[in-house]
Amino acid sequence: MPNMKRHETVQVRVGHVPVGGGAPIVVQSMTNTNTADAEATAAQVVALCQAGSELVRVTVNTREAARAVGELVKRVRDAGCRVPIIGDFHYNGHKLLADHPECARSLDKYRINPGNVGVGARRDEHFAAICKVAVDNDKAIRIGVNIGSLNQDLVMRMMQKNASRGGKASDEVMAECMIMSALESTELALDCGVPKDRIILSCKSSTPRQLIGVYRELARRTEQPLHLGLTEAGMGMRGLVWSSVAMGILLDEGIGDTIRVSLTPRVGGDRCDEVYAAQELLQALGLRSFTPSITACPGCGRTTSTVFQRLAEDVEAYVRAKMPEWRRRFEGVESLTLAVMGCVVNGPGESKAANIGISLPGAGEEPSCPVYIDGKKVTTLSGTPEQLGAAFREIIDAYVSTKYQRRATHDPGADGRKIPEGA
Repeated sequence: MPNMKRHETVQVRVGHVPVGGGAPIVVQSMTNTNTADAEATAAQVVALCQAGSELVRVTVNTREAARAVGELVKRVRDAGCRVPIIGDFHYNGHKLLADHPECARSLDKYRINPGNVGVGARRDEHFAAICKVAVDNDKAIRIGVNIGSLNQDLVMRMMQKNASRGGKASDEVMAECMIMSALESTELALDCGVPKDRIILSCKSSTPRQLIGVYRELARRTEQPLHLGLTEAGMGMRGLVWSSVAMGILLDEGIGDTIRVSLTPRVGGDRCDEVYAAQELLQALGLRSFTPSITACPGCGRTTSTVFQRLAEDVEAYVRAKMPEWRRRFEGVESLTLAVMGCVVNGPGESKAANIGISLPGAGEEPSCPVYIDGKKVTTLSGTPEQLGAAFREIIDAYVSTKYQRRATHDPGADGRKIPEGA
């Protein structure tokens, strides 16, 4: 485990999941279905849950969506999944929660954007109305500030103040506006009766350097748990790199209690990718273990065959598919390490260092593939890529079933998360 000291916060329980106060950093995700379609949204919640998401947020933006929340939550629970479900409210949350009490009761947390709950005096009135519903239903809230939807009264006030005094660039003023919005909204929530242990904060922008600075300052000025994430990270490689840079630095400094990697999905892409990315980020820093670690050769001029690439891809997909079952059945399987290497240079060494490793032949090497288990060579595989894949999967299955302790009494539901005491 890393030696960094976590930023100390109060602990907030969202459903059965503890956030902050020394609890493990929580992976969050969000659906992109039409919430009014309870069947489709429930199916995506369960899929995200099975991928390892520990909190799932859904948009509640219309009367139809609010009416569907009770049914979608019931469908998720009927599927055996206990993952907490969060309602994301903008503009009309005060009205939707008041008009649809089943929605208010069914959700585990309400996300409030203080920048768009209303204008002028109505802003505080609407914000207070949501807080009252949260208090009446004993729900947690997240005060989620976004740079793209800041309270314009606050922005004008801070810009005028800076103009009279000078000295700060506009992006610095905007960063301070985000922090002030979060802190002032926290005080308002407390004044409305929301307990301190029911409030989580976030201040999101799309720029890693700005995000890092904002959260460092926010951590200095509050004890509330902090949710990390870029508000729009982007697609593919860009989204992964920008999110990793920003959150990796903050997490390594002990800042952050929940995270989301907000990837723009490809058309028809898998929404679970953002869950896997968040898990990999936490696992890379040694903060959590979610799934077996797979070391794979990057390839070079010595590896003219594509067999190692195909095998690495096959093993990764296989492990992902097996993890929901393995989590339920085997204690500690997340710590398993695998290696799929492509030539004699680093192949044997990396394979010996893993729990299970295979060293495939590179250019000009003998067409045989030694397999190592816990540092010892146990067999040599050969055959077509399909035969190699099948044989290697059998070795992984046998190792998991014999090396990890079986869970005797454990019913985590579809999410595979161990339920804390008293949940």
